[in-house]
Amino acid sequence: MKVDGRVERGEQTRRQILVRAAEIASVEGLEGLSIGRLATELEVSKSGVFAHFGSKEELQLATVRAAAKIFLTEVVEPASAVPPGLARLELLLTGWLDYSERRTFPGGCFFYAVQAEFDARHGRVRDTVAEYGKGWNDLVVATISAVPDLVVEPAQLAFELIAFLEMANAQSVLHDDPDAYRRARTAVRDTLDRATRRP
Repeated sequence: MKVDGRVERGEQTRRQILVRAAEIASVEGLEGLSIGRLATELEVSKSGVFAHFGSKEELQLATVRAAAKIFLTEVVEPASAVPPGLARLELLLTGWLDYSERRTFPGGCFFYAVQAEFDARHGRVRDTVAEYGKGWNDLVVATISAVPDLVVEPAQLAFELIAFLEMANAQSVLHDDPDAYRRARTAVRDTLDRATRRP
């Protein structure tokens, strides 16, 4: 079946808009997005960008979903290829640190940035951001739960491990700390050693 060239070009333009929107939002927040700015930066018509989204809120929601797909590809899918257990958990955590450190998004972790922006607000964007944040937490808890012979509660361990990841991201982005990710990797390893009584 032949794909309509206009439809294909439209989808390609939409993907380009959302990748750039996610990059901007990771630095300036979702409120930093505007249809006019994206049209100018990507050299497309303002009406063309508007036709894809229709409103700033729809642009913000689509940006969150696009960032989630990138996160899934960069962090979750590689870990999911490994059998359940400690190796999968370690790959999931180091994958997150790698994703943040290599600046998949220029502002570090996209979700860390926008959660801080929307955590005390109400509305569809906040609810969508919160849903993805809960999904990540639930995934970490479930991955921990599949590790045999744990000596700590999975939810408590997830809380501690995610705190290490987010602190590394914050220290690196805000203070340009060259040791932040190394320290986080050490903290993750030491915590897992204690949680599994690994020598």
